[in-house]
Amino acid sequence: MEPTPERPYTHLELTAEAAKVLAHPLRSRLLGALRRGGPASATSLAAELSTNTGATSYHLRKLESVGLVTDTEEGRGKERLWAATTQSHGWRDSDFGGDEDAQTALGWLVRDYHRQFDTHYAHWLDVADSWPKEWTDVAGMTDTWVDVTPEQAAAMAQELEAVVNKYLRVGAGDPRARRLQLWRFLFPLDADDVPDDVPGTETIPADDGSGSRGDGS
Repeated sequence: MEPTPERPYTHLELTAEAAKVLAHPLRSRLLGALRRGGPASATSLAAELSTNTGATSYHLRKLESVGLVTDTEEGRGKERLWAATTQSHGWRDSDFGGDEDAQTALGWLVRDYHRQFDTHYAHWLDVADSWPKEWTDVAGMTDTWVDVTPEQAAAMAQELEAVVNKYLRVGAGDPRARRLQLWRFLFPLDADDVPDDVPGTETIPADDGSGSRGDGS
């Protein structure tokens, strides 16, 4: 999906097949690396992710088969230069209700994104003391809870999305600007208090995890 005023970044809704392909430790990391760093060869990606070029090339081709990455055709000689096809991806859980394999893949992806968050945030905590106070004062985490219906939760998510989109590129070109990761989690506080199914209610779409929309992770 091409950028729009409401969603100013390229986006891909996962098919069942794409979800199954992406649900792999190296493939998930490869997509994230391409979104963060831009086009790269299998060799440079292998070095970045501490794996071998053969495995990297194989899994890049698997990602290519479902439209998640593409060969830019700008490589030198036999070396291919790969790029992520979009800046983000997402899905609606309800779209895969009849596909147990796809549901399993999506479950793995969500847990993988949680692991990536834990890794990235733990690294930030390790190095935060080396950053200027003007950055450490605005970085951090918070939590709260709200009492809402599914429809109100969907509306809140859309409003938060609009705020994030407003600031996506406002620092572009400013030498003081740095890329920040913003992770959003929305889940029931009382997870064991499962409501009865109400037919016809709207399903809130799952986020793309990255995320950092750029992470894909």
